[in-house]
Amino acid sequence: MELLDRLFDIARQSNRKIVLPEGDDTRIVAAAARLVREKIAQPVLLGDSAGIGKVASKHDISLDGITLIDPRSHAKLQAYGAALATLRESMTLGMATRLVAKPLYFGGLMVRQGDAAAMVAGAANPTRRVIEAGLMTVGLAQGIALPSSYFLMLAPKFRPLIFADCAVNADPSAEELAGIAIASARSAQSLFGEAPRVAMLSFSTQGSAQHARVEKVRTALKLVREREPALAADGEFQADAALVPTVAQKKLKTPSTVAGNANVLIFPDLDSGNIGYKLTQWLGGVQAIGPFLQGFAKPISDLSRGANEDDIVTTCAVVAACAG
Repeated sequence: MELLDRLFDIARQSNRKIVLPEGDDTRIVAAAARLVREKIAQPVLLGDSAGIGKVASKHDISLDGITLIDPRSHAKLQAYGAALATLRESMTLGMATRLVAKPLYFGGLMVRQGDAAAMVAGAANPTRRVIEAGLMTVGLAQGIALPSSYFLMLAPKFRPLIFADCAVNADPSAEELAGIAIASARSAQSLFGEAPRVAMLSFSTQGSAQHARVEKVRTALKLVREREPALAADGEFQADAALVPTVAQKKLKTPSTVAGNANVLIFPDLDSGNIGYKLTQWLGGVQAIGPFLQGFAKPISDLSRGANEDDIVTTCAVVAACAG
């Protein structure tokens, strides 16, 4: 997994601070210890320090090199509360401070204020809560209307791919699908270090079928090209036309720099995206890493609640590598 090795190396070189709000979760504590031991990042665990200490002691995990912060008593609680109240006009200082005392929001404010490079959460919180905290604290990146997600798909004998959106948005509109494509292209640029080539997927390839769902993908592609004219984006493509040059040559009527060579696949809805990545993972023997959240103004990412220690370490490494 050459790409993954490269991302781990970048993370080690940058040695960024990653805040982990679920500090009393054994998996998080163990992963934080590995981040220190393997010099991947500087972990910050949020929560009750005594409680985190008990978890570490029970499982014989060293806390050396790990910063522990209890948001309820931290010196920056009031300042973070004031920052949040400024962002949210409907929120009083007292309301904002009480919210920031919660780890997810404190972690988001750490990222917003530059006190951490990224936040990784979701081992003990549902994705929607991580997204809510991210929207409330760091907000969305310019030109992005909603958060989305991607999986990094690594096959032994194929180029790395991004699949999006496979975890968050059930039935995005054409406008929302365009935003997902643009956010995914930005993610690909950070991950791959090369120009993204975005394929808008459908059951149709450039007019081979007519349907309202196909029209949504065509409209989304038009919006992507209007907003990001320099981005290599094309469609609508069936998956084989997006990935296989010989198939693309047979199916396409016009030349394309994306067809047969795509490294970003944008699925039209969550049904196709979620099914597609799981089939690829389990039948194709492809490593699926993620989901990662995208579209935020600063790095906020998610974990599966079934994530193990290796998953958490890998997510932190990838997020740290792309946080610059």
